[in-house]
Amino acid sequence: MKIRTMKLLEAHKSADDGRGAMCSIAWSARGDHLVTASSADNSICIHDVSSPSNKPKCLRNHREGVTALALSPNSTCLASGSMDHSVKLYKFPGGEFESNITRFTLPIRAVAFNKSGAILAAGGDDEDIKLVNTIDGTIARVLKGHKGPVTSLAFDPKGEYLASLDSEGTIIYWELFSGSTLHVLKAVAPDNGVDVLLLNILAWSPDAEMLAAPGRKNDVVLYDRDTAEKLFSLRGDHSQPVCFLSWSPNGKYMATSGTDKQILIWDVQKKQDIERQKFSECISCMAWKPHGNAIAIIDVMGKYGVWDSAVPLTMKSPTEDIPGLQSKNSNGVLLFDEEGEPSASGNFSDLNEDSYGEFESSGRKRLRKRAKYDEEWEEDIGDELENVPKVEHRKKASNGHKDNTNGKSGSRNVMVAAGIKMQEAFQPGSTPAQPGKRHFMCYNMLGSITTMEHDGYSHIEIDFHDTSTGPRVPAMTDHYGFTMASLNEVGSVFANPCKGEKSMSTLMYRPFSSWANNSEWSMRFEGEEVRAVALGSAWVAAVTSLNFLRIFTQGGLQRHILSLDGPVVTATGYKDELAVITHISPPLPSDEQMLEFRVFNVLHGAQTFRGKVPLTPGSCLTWFGFSEEGQLSSYDSKGVLRIFSNQYGGSWLPLFSSSKLQKQENYWIVGLNSSKLFCVVCKSPETFPQSAPKPVLTLLDLSFPLASSDLGADSLENEFIMLNMHLSQIQRSMEERAASGLDTASLDDEAFNLEASLDRCILRLIASCCNGDKLVRATELVKLLSLEKSVRGAIKLVTALKLPNLAEHFNTILEEKLLKENRGDAMLPSSSKSNIPVKSEKLTSPPKTKERSESTKPPSSIQTTANAFMTRKRDPEGSMKVEVDQTCPKTSAATKLSNNGAAETTKIGKVDQVNFRRPSNPFAKASSTDESPSLFDSLKKMKKSDVNKG
Repeated sequence: MKIRTMKLLEAHKSADDGRGAMCSIAWSARGDHLVTASSADNSICIHDVSSPSNKPKCLRNHREGVTALALSPNSTCLASGSMDHSVKLYKFPGGEFESNITRFTLPIRAVAFNKSGAILAAGGDDEDIKLVNTIDGTIARVLKGHKGPVTSLAFDPKGEYLASLDSEGTIIYWELFSGSTLHVLKAVAPDNGVDVLLLNILAWSPDAEMLAAPGRKNDVVLYDRDTAEKLFSLRGDHSQPVCFLSWSPNGKYMATSGTDKQILIWDVQKKQDIERQKFSECISCMAWKPHGNAIAIIDVMGKYGVWDSAVPLTMKSPTEDIPGLQSKNSNGVLLFDEEGEPSASGNFSDLNEDSYGEFESSGRKRLRKRAKYDEEWEEDIGDELENVPKVEHRKKASNGHKDNTNGKSGSRNVMVAAGIKMQEAFQPGSTPAQPGKRHFMCYNMLGSITTMEHDGYSHIEIDFHDTSTGPRVPAMTDHYGFTMASLNEVGSVFANPCKGEKSMSTLMYRPFSSWANNSEWSMRFEGEEVRAVALGSAWVAAVTSLNFLRIFTQGGLQRHILSLDGPVVTATGYKDELAVITHISPPLPSDEQMLEFRVFNVLHGAQTFRGKVPLTPGSCLTWFGFSEEGQLSSYDSKGVLRIFSNQYGGSWLPLFSSSKLQKQENYWIVGLNSSKLFCVVCKSPETFPQSAPKPVLTLLDLSFPLASSDLGADSLENEFIMLNMHLSQIQRSMEERAASGLDTASLDDEAFNLEASLDRCILRLIASCCNGDKLVRATELVKLLSLEKSVRGAIKLVTALKLPNLAEHFNTILEEKLLKENRGDAMLPSSSKSNIPVKSEKLTSPPKTKERSESTKPPSSIQTTANAFMTRKRDPEGSMKVEVDQTCPKTSAATKLSNNGAAETTKIGKVDQVNFRRPSNPFAKASSTDESPSLFDSLKKMKKSDVNKG
């Protein structure tokens, strides 16, 4: 075989140090332009092949050398990667700069378009691969798996796989549909280490049946497309490793270049080289001409040329019998739109319009073509499909925050106004879809999920309110048509209604981080539609049209399937708890929805609460969720917020009413905590916010809708009820922790602080009652005080207000409380009296009271709950020391306090030890912490004073 030589022309200057550079070359689809680039030059040159004498057009948008080039199949878009870490897009062949499509943290080594041009893959030294949507620049996926710089990327012509190769010689097959790795071939190609001039390269055969990559024996190895098994190798006269390879358009031939500075042309079927050419420098890149028997080449010094008649004329042309492909994935679903041939002409906008089919399944296309039939079918079935809402209607129902929903004509579009329709399912924190605009799929206290639908597919973005703590989640291209989502700290879940001929609904979970690859998972339901989704600490839940509650683990294990009593309205999650609302019957004639809620503890497999959901007459449910403290909450279209409390055996308490604000505004709920409601204020008649610009959160005070009191102390009364509610919640939490054997010390301290706050509030209310001459009400309030110090403060208050009769009543109440406690203690069985040492002193009181005290039998044991008027502290050994004072200014049953409220223990007759218990107030909890230094100091002063008296 005759060895041929050819002359090359300079396209780019070599590096200043005389070393070679990483150079690239590519043909346009028509074969009338060549594009060249070099890592030693920041310019990209577009050469007009038909007029070689014309000066090439140079694009100088990069700050550093250009390391990678790629042309879209129809040659309307040019992509470039650079040492400056950026990937840029240009219009072609004009060369107008279009956008900085993405950036990396290290230099780029490879870029590649898929066959439709809608997706650009880019990779480089940071070892990650980004799949970028060329239409809007969103990142569809980030593929992680390589342990070295990514040097080559190649899309499977059938649209199923992406193949990648790194500098360590590892090949990875990626499945585009899920982003998972199918095969990993470690160390099968040369290990180039840190030599950036030598790039491992791989390429799919035009019929997509084989993947070719350099081998470690100066050869080229071909692998099966599905199994990744080695089929055969091409081994010939390369004396050094192969550094580049390129298939002919028909896949019959292959050109390979090696570090031995020669190019070989192979007949792949015969596994032998048929032509050869030597050069003075190593050939860095090659490209077969799309129409004709020629190969464009460029060496590491930036010199390029065209090798005409690369295949001997006696052999079959490299462009004859180019294979045609049908782009289906392994599941038989059309993943990429390849119905038409790539256009040889056009512009950048043409690419954008045509490329939306990239993400559209054949089921969705067929569904769109059958739209008219579907509408007629829905009209025929009428009410039978009442519980199978359309996606748009579901969103409107969930976020309208008003009594009715305006939509297209038809009985199913009237949700509430007709008074006979059951409310459709909705997702909390979502807004209705609007053509050409982004809308919220989920908006909560953590972040938001937005989507924008265009021509059959959508782009989904996840943002966190606190960007310093929340993970950065890349945008996702939605292949499924998701209409609902949920978000928490560890991941997100998506679902869509039934799609395609098989009426399939899809549920997909995406964790934000995981120690394992391919942690994302999806489930499909045939003939069953997902209506609502929810997330918890380690579970994912979906409620379907068959009234099934399906619970999955975070890893995708199907854990539980429960049957619910009616069609779902919505669902929400918080840690281990899952709350679901369902219909229990059709609406009442008075236009009231009949809803029921159930709360499940997923961790323990138990149902913790169940009951009806109260709604304002004529309203519908518009938001449902948990507060930051875990309180179940609801909001209806009449503007009333309710939370579920364990008071009165489990009741819903109205904590906010928009009608009390008397403003022409609607409130779109985001979340709440113990004292504030987080919402977006929408000017009437708007009922939901737009996703852009970002909504501004407004904080509103929670307040019970109290009646106008004759006392004029509405704010104090509201504070009084709120504090009682919070104490009830803490009591329940303590009981649950105690039942589980957990420490309740922190909650005990919180309960004690709330007791003190409640007493202060009651004292202010007593003052208001005294000023308003509501003495009976003041007497009722003093009975609710928890601490003796507070009762004495009330006595002092009414004495200062010159109300002696009321002071006498308060003293009587104090005496009765102490006597009641002592009588209760005397009835307890004797046990472990010595565990609690009690300080005793002589009684100083009127004789009559003393006699009554001496006649009281001493209690024989100590109850574990504390007395209402006890001071509590722990000695160094850990036992509880209790001090009781049985003296009072007017009676011997009162307790004596120091200036800062410290109580001291006195001895009544022969009583040396006193049993105690906490007040009847169910919210009073013992503090497990030591008393403050001020209390200790006051006790010492009191003791010293008593000694001096003695």
